[in-house]
Amino acid sequence: MISETTLEIDLSALKNNYAVLRSKIPSKTLLLAVVKAFAYGSDAIVVAKFLENLGADYFAVAYVSEGIALRNAGLKTPILVLHPQSVNFKKAIEYKLEPSLYSEKVLTTFLAVAVEMNQTAFPVHIKFNTGLNRLGFSTSATADTAAILARESALSVKSVFSHLAASEDLQERNFTAKQIDTFSKTCNVFEGIYGKVPIRHLCNTSGVINYPEAAFEMVRCGIGLYGFGNSAKNNFNLMPVLALKTVISQIHDLKKGESVGYNRGYIAADSKKIATLPIGHADGIGRQYGNGVGSVNIHGQKAPIVGNVCMDMVMVDISQIDCKEGDSVVVFDSFTTAEQLAESAQTISYELLTSLSQRIKRSIIES
Repeated sequence: MISETTLEIDLSALKNNYAVLRSKIPSKTLLLAVVKAFAYGSDAIVVAKFLENLGADYFAVAYVSEGIALRNAGLKTPILVLHPQSVNFKKAIEYKLEPSLYSEKVLTTFLAVAVEMNQTAFPVHIKFNTGLNRLGFSTSATADTAAILARESALSVKSVFSHLAASEDLQERNFTAKQIDTFSKTCNVFEGIYGKVPIRHLCNTSGVINYPEAAFEMVRCGIGLYGFGNSAKNNFNLMPVLALKTVISQIHDLKKGESVGYNRGYIAADSKKIATLPIGHADGIGRQYGNGVGSVNIHGQKAPIVGNVCMDMVMVDISQIDCKEGDSVVVFDSFTTAEQLAESAQTISYELLTSLSQRIKRSIIES
């Protein structure tokens, strides 16, 4: 029984998802766990420590500061920084964080810092753009990039990687197949000049599920670890790790014509009973919800969100639900999932989960 807004983190579900994803890749293929954005809105330190004990081979974060937090918490596993900023390159080296180098400017800048700090064979990861058009060296620059790295002793290439753009969309199979082929050819060119490519990685969660032939030496799993496979039909045996729960703060009886919340966003067409909950857009439940979009679950029944979501509160219609102040409310859990709530607002589970405020109490459970 909870008494305040709480995000439950189910480590048993996390263990299940890790095992499910492991089962879908060759036994010798490494698994990199993505724990950026507070481990998809949960608790990066708790999640990373648990996965380290399970045997995760690598971690990935977006920024150097996220990696430093893990190192300060005692994590020893290698950490790839996916989007390092040059201002933090010295800290990356100091904390043994391995950067993704994705352009000539980033490469030459990091190399200069590594030389200045007297590094030898500092591990780096080289990213190529094979169609996502976000970050990455052009594949046409493969030979030149490999040649630069081959003559520099300060750096050692730990991996070459790229990112699939539409691996969850089976209508884009031809595009994804082209990406896989381009990546393979790029790695071959790179290896021919650099001399070796210890690790190649391309697949994200949906890549693991839909393109197991492209596992290479490592895969990167993010959303799958937290219980989702990019679509409800592709969740297989994955279990949602996070459950967001709150309580009823107050109940109001509305007469016909009375309104709820800012800008009178909801006006009762007849007598209604409304409950106010201590959670709002400052907690990650954005203003795209409300006014007929989204609902919570009270005693197994849906309570639609009404009016405009406030910074710290939402109001729900409980006219058909027998409940009282102080009763528990499920925003999402393993039955009414974050994916379903996100889809009701035409967004994705990633956005909902990573928007969850750090002010929400975290509770670690093992169901």
